[in-house]
Amino acid sequence: MIKIFLADTEATLRLGITLGKTLTPGSVILLEGDLGAGKTTLVQGIGKGLGITEPIVSPTFTLINEYAEGRLPLYHLDLYRLEPQEVAALNLESYWEGVEATPGIVAVEWAERLPYKPDSYLSVCLTYEHEGTRQVEITPFNCAVSEVIDEIITNS
Repeated sequence: MIKIFLADTEATLRLGITLGKTLTPGSVILLEGDLGAGKTTLVQGIGKGLGITEPIVSPTFTLINEYAEGRLPLYHLDLYRLEPQEVAALNLESYWEGVEATPGIVAVEWAERLPYKPDSYLSVCLTYEHEGTRQVEITPFNCAVSEVIDEIITNS
C-alpha cells in the first residue's frame, strides 16, 4: 500500500493525470471515500491523462459515463445510489472483462457497494483531511502496476 498526502484539489487532479498516462487497457480502479473526498476529481484527472477533452462529470444519476476519445476508453461508474443487489444485476464485469466493451480504464466510485470485484484492480481510498488536504491510500490487488506506482511516487 502507498499512502500519499495531497495538498489540494489540484494535487488530486495531478495524481489522476499520472494514472491516466500510465495505466494499461483493462485497468480497474475501485474508489472509496466520503462525499467530497475527491473521487470524481481523481477520475477527471485520469480523463485528462488519457487525453479526453470532454467534461467528466459524476454519473450519480446515469450510473455509467463512457468516454471514448482518449488514448483508451474511460468507463466511469458511480454506485452511490445503489444497493449491492442492484449492482449485481448490472453485470458490470463486462467492462473489465472486455466482453461487450473495448478494454480501457474502469473507474468505480463507491466501490464498496460492489458485491463482487474483478480479479485484479487498484484500490484507491481517499480521505478528506483538514484544510482541504487529502490522504490517498493506493493498494494493488493481483495487478502488475510497478511502473504506475513508480510514476505516482515520482510525481507526488
